[in-house]
Amino acid sequence: MTSTVRTFLAFQHNAKLHNLQTIVRAIHPFPALEESNRQLFKQGTDADHVVVTDQTIFHPQGGGQPSDEGTMTSASGAAFTVAAVRMDAVREGQVLHFGRFTTASTVFSEGDTVEQAIDTDKRLLYSRLHTAGHVLGAAVRHLLEKEVEDFEELKASHFPDSAACEFQGVIEGKWKDPIQQKVNEFVAAKLPVEVEWWDEEDFRKRGLERLLPDRSLVAPGEKFRVVNVVGAEVYPCGGTHVDTTDLCGPTTVRKITRKAGKSKVSYTVSAGSH
Repeated sequence: MTSTVRTFLAFQHNAKLHNLQTIVRAIHPFPALEESNRQLFKQGTDADHVVVTDQTIFHPQGGGQPSDEGTMTSASGAAFTVAAVRMDAVREGQVLHFGRFTTASTVFSEGDTVEQAIDTDKRLLYSRLHTAGHVLGAAVRHLLEKEVEDFEELKASHFPDSAACEFQGVIEGKWKDPIQQKVNEFVAAKLPVEVEWWDEEDFRKRGLERLLPDRSLVAPGEKFRVVNVVGAEVYPCGGTHVDTTDLCGPTTVRKITRKAGKSKVSYTVSAGSH
């Protein structure tokens, strides 16, 4: 990884920011990107660009959460549609905003101040799905940690059409209803969802060494971001969330599938709930 100025992830500190003024650091035509960065945007064409800014309110795809979409506009009238956002594969900590200028002849310049605006409906849906995934993970752990051999939470996807949490161990179909009941309980309890910043010692003193993330995920000297679903579970997490569990809306456990000693519990959140 090339060392570089990291993009400040404003959304991690205030997920309520739906607009932000920031400075353009770089503009790259899509064909000029390194191969590993072009691979991040499979839909890229010669008409597309990548914009790097000082700060961002756009959540890059990662941690199971889809990327935000939206726009960037400058005072000179240049407008850029942000279609996808990823972490740079070459420069550590830099965020790439991929998309297209509305008018090919009117583009940003380095040093321009731009106004970022995210698609708030998509952000809310992704935040509800992400928090619901943590609620589901907590429900499964509370019920099955002692019941299932070698139990461990593995990974999760919070994409609208494929939301699921994966676990080490075999979870039988008979657990579907109890998991649903526990999820309902956590959602109805309106548990606060709090973002906190912990160092290694904070994990150890709470007996949560198993959750210690990879040190390489944060800049030297920075703390780890954790999401505490108060009364349920703590997760190291860089994603966006709703403020309380009831804001997930009705969360449905769809099915449990098992393969090679692992189990996947898929879920949905209702489309219309806010």
